[in-house]
Amino acid sequence: MKRLPIPEDVTGEEIDKDVRQELQSLPKTLAEDVARNLVMVARLIDEDQEQAYGYSRVALRLASRVAAVREAAGFAAYATQRYSEALAEFRAARRMTGSVELWPVMADCERGLGRPERALAMAGEAEVQKLDKAGQVEMRLVAAGARRDMGQLDAAIVTLQSPELASNAVQPWTARLRYAYADALLAADRETEAREWFAKALEADKDGSTDASDRLAELDGVEFVDAMGDDEHDTAGEGGVVTEDAGTRGDAGDGEDVGERNEADAPPATADGEASEDAPEGSGDDKADPDDADDLADRRDEGDGDKA
Repeated sequence: MKRLPIPEDVTGEEIDKDVRQELQSLPKTLAEDVARNLVMVARLIDEDQEQAYGYSRVALRLASRVAAVREAAGFAAYATQRYSEALAEFRAARRMTGSVELWPVMADCERGLGRPERALAMAGEAEVQKLDKAGQVEMRLVAAGARRDMGQLDAAIVTLQSPELASNAVQPWTARLRYAYADALLAADRETEAREWFAKALEADKDGSTDASDRLAELDGVEFVDAMGDDEHDTAGEGGVVTEDAGTRGDAGDGEDVGERNEADAPPATADGEASEDAPEGSGDDKADPDDADDLADRRDEGDGDKA
């Protein structure tokens, strides 16, 4: 098995205590090895998704029977837009734990695979009622995104209208929910309302998890000129000035937990089959039926787990 380098300062003790408890089912040396790889996944998931994915595969080969490992592998695959693989891992983790916590991101994987109708169906299942408030908001965002995927823009806007959206209280999900609503309004050519909600999203976005400020600047016609670009232009002649439209969003990728996707594309929704921003399209290979991938995951449970 090919191993990836792990810095000496990574001990494995950094992982969540619940995950550490799950790893106690493994021999001590193996548990430490798996833990260190999981720490690397967490460290890299936002800045180098492919590297994070590589470490998750190592952990998976070492301990495929541990739910936390399957979940980490799922998020790493999700961050790299390997939606079929992510869905299979999330399903495996859910079977092991019986938890519905991953339901919204599983639905968003369906969107990534080009199956928004399945995401909407999941948003109407009983599992949604078992989610906590944050999970229900996530499911609502996913459902709104699925509506937009299907060209149902007005329905997406209605899906996002909720007590959570109307509340003045700021919760961890508030900025993303307001941002998704603003983005849907803008897509519907309701620019004045969109600007108002982008401003509200910015007000709630204390940690800069959205690009609401850039979207506001775009609506106001503001452009930012890179000072370094000016200097280089002055000295290099043909170097050119780097001008960046503040309203232009880069492709995110969600996300969502874990390889953040653009806030407008993050997964979230409710039991009504409603959702949020559009999820990035998966690659052609990811179009494979996740049920087949799930079968493969089951077989790997019996094979790879024993090797660990």
